[in-house]
Parts: sequence; structure tokens; C-alpha cells
Amino acid sequence: MTTPATRAEALHLTGERTVPGIAEENYWFRRHEAAYLALLPHCAGATVLEAGCGEGYGAGLLAEHARRVVALDYDQPTTKHVARRYPAVAIARANLAFLPLRDASVDVVANFQVIEHLWDQAGFLAECRRVLVPGGKLLVTTPNRLTFTPDSDTPLNPFHTRELAPSEMDSLLTGAGFEVESLHGLHHGDPLRALDARYGGSIIDAQLDVVMGQLPGQATWPPALLADIEAIRAEDFVVHGEDLDASLDLIAVAVRR
Repeated sequence: MTTPATRAEALHLTGERTVPGIAEENYWFRRHEAAYLALLPHCAGATVLEAGCGEGYGAGLLAEHARRVVALDYDQPTTKHVARRYPAVAIARANLAFLPLRDASVDVVANFQVIEHLWDQAGFLAECRRVLVPGGKLLVTTPNRLTFTPDSDTPLNPFHTRELAPSEMDSLLTGAGFEVESLHGLHHGDPLRALDARYGGSIIDAQLDVVMGQLPGQATWPPALLADIEAIRAEDFVVHGEDLDASLDLIAVAVRR
């Protein structure tokens, strides 16, 4: 794992962007990695656009299986970091409101943990549909509003503009001209359910209790909790279509009609 002294060399922690190799971030990194691994087969041999790549670990993973990966992000330090760290990825700085690609130019658009940040979600999906070939696939993951912000229609996360429940995700995709091939949810598997039990019912709440009110990367973590977080693997999460309303993240595969 990255030490505090080398964090700045990896990528500045913002409190929202997930960075691999940092013990305190490992739960969120593995949770996101699990979704990439679940959707990886859809990218095999394809030309893939990742719209909103963040640190780039996902685009790097996709590039190991896709024919070509083009990644976009709005933050310039992030795009420079991706270019250095993931040379197999073609990276560009762009606003997702206007994707800088030709019509029908990619087989797959991947949008992981991004759509909840966008002000015009329908407009973004129209752009995704435009750049996809007929029959191309849109892969979307996003926090499930029913479990992420269960008591409010206004996101508690200040980086989010609109979170989606499963039915809202389905309606948004079909309204944008996509056929929803699958809508699944990500859940804690047995190892994480054991951690939930160990930490009073929620390993997520145990982490939030440490970091809330602290600057990113500045919280002091109890050693036992940090060791448990650092040991989490992507395989500790499960993805399936059952009990969708109780899922942590929504994972959608939609086909351009």
C-alpha cells in the first residue's frame, strides 16, 4: 500500500476520487474494482470509451482486454497522471456534456461511479447513444439511492447532483433510447457481512465515523479497523439481480437501439 509520504506522487486525495494502493481507500477501491471485473466480459476485443476515468485504474484494467480504450476526464492533473501511469490508455481532457468522438465510433461506453455527478444525465446519455455503434453497449455503475442516501432525495455527498434508485435508473436508460439488457446490484459477500457484524452492523459506518469532519487523508484510523479495511478484496463483493433495492451500487448494461 502507498505510504502517507508518497500519496501526492500517486494522485491527490479529494475525499471523492478513489485511488488504489492506499490502505484507507481500499474498501472503496475494491468495491469499484468488483464492478469493473463483473463487466469486463462486455469489453473483450471492443473499442471502449470510458467517460470519466478518475485515477485510471479501471481504464487500465479494461485496456488489458479491449481492442482499444479511450478515457476522458475533466481534471487536467488527472489526465496527466493517467497518461504517465497507464500508457495503454488513450487519455484526453473533456467535458462529458459533449463527447469529443464521432457518431457511431465506439462499441462500448463505460461510465463507472460518474453519472451521479452530472447535472444533465439525460443529455449525457444522449451523447453516449450518439457515439455508440448500433447495438453497442453502455455500462453504468452508480450508488443505489435507496441505500446510499436512504432518508433524503437530496444527496448527502456534496459531489453528487442526483442519485438513482433502481427504477429511476431503468427509466432513465430506456428514455434515452437504450434497451436495458441487465440491471444488477452489488452487495457485500460473506467476508464483508462478517465485518459488518464485527463493527456494530456496518463496516461502512465504521469508516465514516473515522473520516467525517476530517480533511481527506488526515484522519487517524484505529489500527484494527485499518488492518481489516486493507485486507478487503474485490472477491468479497457479489453482483446479482436479486434484492435490487437493498444493493449498494447499481450495475446496468444497456444496448443502443
